[in-house]
Amino acid sequence: MRHQSPRYAYRRPRDMDGAATRHPVVIVGGGLVGLTLALDLEQRGVHCVLLDDGDTVSIGSRAICFAKRTLEIYGRLGLGERMLGKGVTWNTGKVFFQDRQLFAFDLLAEPGHEYPACINLQQYYAEEWLVEACREAGVDLRWRNRLVGVESCPDHAALDVETPDGRYRITVDWLLACDGARSFVRESLGLRFEGKVFHDHFLIADVVMQADFPTERWFWFDPPFHPNQSVLLHKQPDDLWRIDFQLGPDADPETERRPERVVPRIRAMLGEAVPFELEWVSVYTFCCRRLERFVHGRVIFAGDAAHQVSPFGARGGNGGVQDADNLAWKLAAVVHDEAPVALLASYDAERIPAAEENILNSTRSTDFITPKSEAARAYRNAALTLAEQFGFARPLINSGRLSRPALLANSPLNPPHAARWDGSLAPGSPAIDAPVERDGQPDWLLRHIGGARFTLVCFGQDDAFSRGRLDLAPLSVSLVVIAAGAAPAPPGGVLLVDRSGLAARRYGALPGSCLLLRPDQHAVGWFRRFDAGAIRAAMRYALGAQPTTLAESA
Repeated sequence: MRHQSPRYAYRRPRDMDGAATRHPVVIVGGGLVGLTLALDLEQRGVHCVLLDDGDTVSIGSRAICFAKRTLEIYGRLGLGERMLGKGVTWNTGKVFFQDRQLFAFDLLAEPGHEYPACINLQQYYAEEWLVEACREAGVDLRWRNRLVGVESCPDHAALDVETPDGRYRITVDWLLACDGARSFVRESLGLRFEGKVFHDHFLIADVVMQADFPTERWFWFDPPFHPNQSVLLHKQPDDLWRIDFQLGPDADPETERRPERVVPRIRAMLGEAVPFELEWVSVYTFCCRRLERFVHGRVIFAGDAAHQVSPFGARGGNGGVQDADNLAWKLAAVVHDEAPVALLASYDAERIPAAEENILNSTRSTDFITPKSEAARAYRNAALTLAEQFGFARPLINSGRLSRPALLANSPLNPPHAARWDGSLAPGSPAIDAPVERDGQPDWLLRHIGGARFTLVCFGQDDAFSRGRLDLAPLSVSLVVIAAGAAPAPPGGVLLVDRSGLAARRYGALPGSCLLLRPDQHAVGWFRRFDAGAIRAAMRYALGAQPTTLAESA
């Protein structure tokens, strides 16, 4: 294997030597989701202990497709540019049936975004960089610390941890379970998944080769080199290519992962003249299921510990990162006494529907890719045949509906009386990027939205704004003013110039209107004019203090 991830040294935990044994937050699981959550919380001033029973990151490419929304989250955390620089960018996908191309699709048809629709990047790179960032931020990373006991109490959780130096016991205010599909925390609490288990086997082969295939997602139904099954091809950095072969439910995993079985499949696909080297091989099955609830008192589940989906559509890793994005700001607000504990109920209210959407799309993709009856196969093949010539049939082709950000339209944090007009960004929607200028230099809007604070984006400023600005001073709100041209910078805020007018058009903004956004960059609501009292009330509502009407909290 050409890439060798670092091994992280075990260090004797301070808790074993008389240090304080109660911690505000402990995260179990040092994978993509756990590390993202730890970094986000630490950047918000919440100190975290992260326990992992291993001493390195993931092996093999695993979750490779990072969607635009996930890249925007990592941009906020300081890793977006590094991921974009290393990753293989792609917006185009192609679908094949047997020996012919049916159609191509473009996931990001419009320009003017900092991040593309998707990049391909091996999961181990992302995790290595997250480890570095967590160290710099001050996360207490504890490698070779295996959780062996969990006790859930009304106001804390008690943990027993096994190390090379023996066991120790700690108590935690909040336990975040990010320990994957075989979650020890979930099993310890006796929690069970609800959903569907699929029995088809799939082979992942990471192949090193120098091929002239374009940087696109290619998906074959029933190709001549692998008849009656499906194949997926992705390019990754370092001349590494990911190939997924459908094997069927009767395949023997131990047999199919042997080189003498894998190599002939790849040669049949690439031809005898293309040299390649196997980097990593795995055979897997998958599930589409979730916990009934993600919040269980002082124990909260995220990522694969909370929900599992098929790999079609890249919804597993991306969904888990969005879990972390949703949870971190809420838990930080609770820990800092800026919001009631009841705010955490909105994590269930928002991320369960998101998980349901991912499960629905993943299940539909799986049923289309692996039809379970002759009638289902006949329907699928008819749709594939029609899609070659007729556009109406192409939406029927499901090779994996790719990950999209959750639209929190029914969130309990959306104020009931927030204004909206035709074309404007709906409450609960994620913020939209757009090119802007700051101090005469090119910039991006999303770089100035979210983080430790709510953000108020004002499209222009008027006398009411100038008079009311001081009324927001006690609140933790970042101010961004978007102007069509040169203008004075607002006191304590950032001025961005929307010279092309694209930001105003994408938001459907009216002159003088204001938009309040949460720390995770989701919209709270619009205000036709600057109104400090209404903005303050909406912010309190979005923090879980929900009066009967906004006027009661103004």
